[in-house]
Amino acid sequence: MIAYFKRISLRSRLTLLGTVAVAIAVSVSAIASWVATRQQLTSQLDSNLTSVQASPSYVQALLRLCGTQQSGTGAADGSPTPYTIQVVTADGTVCTAPGKSPIEVHAGDVAVARGIAATALHDSTAADGVVMRVATARQNSVPGWANQQFAISIAQPLNVVDDPLRTLSLILLGVAGVGVVGAATAGLAMAQAGLRPIARLTEAVERISRTGDLSLEIPVDGEDEINRLAKSFNVMTGALAVSRSRQQQLIADAGHELRTPLTSLRTNIELLMRSEESGRALPPGVRGELLTSVKDQITELTSLVTDLQELSRHQESSGGRILHIEPLHEIAARAVRRSRLRGPGLTFKENLGNWYVCGDPHSLERAIVNLLDNAIKFSPSDGEVCISLEGGVLEVRDHGAGVSEQDLPHVFERFWRSSASRSLPGSGLGLAIVAQVAAQAGGTVTLQNAPGGGALATLRLPGAPTAPPSETPPVAGL
Repeated sequence: MIAYFKRISLRSRLTLLGTVAVAIAVSVSAIASWVATRQQLTSQLDSNLTSVQASPSYVQALLRLCGTQQSGTGAADGSPTPYTIQVVTADGTVCTAPGKSPIEVHAGDVAVARGIAATALHDSTAADGVVMRVATARQNSVPGWANQQFAISIAQPLNVVDDPLRTLSLILLGVAGVGVVGAATAGLAMAQAGLRPIARLTEAVERISRTGDLSLEIPVDGEDEINRLAKSFNVMTGALAVSRSRQQQLIADAGHELRTPLTSLRTNIELLMRSEESGRALPPGVRGELLTSVKDQITELTSLVTDLQELSRHQESSGGRILHIEPLHEIAARAVRRSRLRGPGLTFKENLGNWYVCGDPHSLERAIVNLLDNAIKFSPSDGEVCISLEGGVLEVRDHGAGVSEQDLPHVFERFWRSSASRSLPGSGLGLAIVAQVAAQAGGTVTLQNAPGGGALATLRLPGAPTAPPSETPPVAGL
């Protein structure tokens, strides 16, 4: 049964559950109504039987008939109808009017006749098979029979209760059947109406699975749970579409950027191979220049692959990393120490005030190193690079030629390189990585021309000048 229930559709499950629930409720109500009616009718019948009193003359006639041959079809004078009256003596003898079927005597009736019990109330069966309800009590106001022990039983057929109950049972059964069928119909209609948005959602998911088209949207026309689910699904597919577009763009840009160094590398290697195969030595100095060019191209490729990996790591793991409170001033100091080795002829001036941020230390250090590398790249050989940190604002300034106004809006785009920087080493991903790290840490980064010449990069990160308590738990990344 459970296995079958799991195989049927959700619409059928809801309809079946609703029908079963209504059937149980209707059945319980019908049974309770039937039991209450039966109790009421039985109580009314008992009240009627106990209130009936047989006339003394009728009782005298019954007592005179005891032990005689009872024949005839008429009842004794004064016989109350529709009740059956019989006398029960102390020895269990039954005195019944002619034409009346004697009713089976119970021990309770004999006990009343002997004066042991005051009354007796029970079901019994007459000689003709009719089920009777019997009320037995003593009656002492019978002239001439005051010293005799007997009791008077007043009985009435139970069909006065059973017939209405039978009719009520048929009515309740019909009402219950109509209610169950109506509940099944209504449940099916409600399930179809309620599950229609889910059906649309299912169709959309199946279509996306078949076609891979993430641009499909589900119509949202309300604020209930189903429409909220549809809205969330639309947001999810939109995010997936953007992510896929970014991946495709990244792959296309990476392929474009890899093509140039790979072509140059292949050309240089082919020249060296032809020289070896032909046995013709290259002119003096040419071989060394080719090897130097091969080395430079390999270095450029290595840098490009490293930057791509870093960019992909930030893009894919931004939602699952655990970020800790980190001292930005110490991270910046490490970045300066690394950058000094890359610009041996430059002068580095640093002024780093304390600042604590929530972020990944490796990513933050890489971002600051990229800013410093950008300043080193465009600084004169004996120039000066200044880095300062105050109140969550980290500034890196060089004293080079600066950035042209038309290039400023594009400096943080991936693989973008200005015409002045194409001859310089680099992948065009350094500042894009900085922008991504800043966004993940809840900050911003800008680049502008500094007064007096050079470029000024400004990285703003939220945080505090003092370290938080040591028991502060880690914070989940955004």
